[in-house]
Amino acid sequence: MNREKRIPVIAGNWKMNCDRVKAKELICQLKETITNPVCGVVLCVPFTDLETAVELTKNTCLKVGAQNCHWAASGAFTGEISAGMLAEMGVEYVVLGHSERRQYFGETDETVNQRLRAALDAGLKPILCVGEVLSQREQGVTEEVVRQQVKIALGGVTKEEMENIIIAYEPVWAIGTGKTATAQQAEEVCGQIRGAVAQLYGQETAQALVVQYGGSMKPENAKELLSMENVDGGLIGGAALKAADFTAITEAANQ
Repeated sequence: MNREKRIPVIAGNWKMNCDRVKAKELICQLKETITNPVCGVVLCVPFTDLETAVELTKNTCLKVGAQNCHWAASGAFTGEISAGMLAEMGVEYVVLGHSERRQYFGETDETVNQRLRAALDAGLKPILCVGEVLSQREQGVTEEVVRQQVKIALGGVTKEEMENIIIAYEPVWAIGTGKTATAQQAEEVCGQIRGAVAQLYGQETAQALVVQYGGSMKPENAKELLSMENVDGGLIGGAALKAADFTAITEAANQ
């Protein structure tokens, strides 16, 4: 992390976990353990938990994010949620382009770009996910893949709008597998992401950009990962569902 240029952000992606009762319990625990962080802290919860999360986090340091949004403002899109609907609820952030959305629900770089555009227009702060699968890493094309994902997703985004965007590097081979990229691997790709943004918007914008690591960050490896120059926080999966673990990661980011 480079605290002189950017403030780290730790975001918990709950995925499809926690009903409203469990959500309330977990958020209440986090309100007690995360009280005055130096880093930003975001809880990205299922749609059914959003209202609960927004209400419970009022006047706290905790922010609320959704896990996806549609590109249209309204219409015949059964089962979808618009960015405007999220903003109206008081949601501030939204995760876009997560590898599980790409793998299971047909998300593409182009649809991610459409969703990101809609999120920005609604006043949301996107957490844009990019990353390579195992075969791409083994073929040595990680940089090409990640740069393409970044450039397509940011199509039509202005330099000023980049102030509201976070990019999360999630090596797909390290999500939910128990595997973790080494701190050096994370640093290398996060630096490549920053380089792609520099090509598009210049070094000043790139140096101000928060780039998270999103592949099985946990209390045991958080300090090392967050010590890297280009790793500005984490998009946390499994550890976000345990108050003690998530708190420990935020504490690592605060050091």
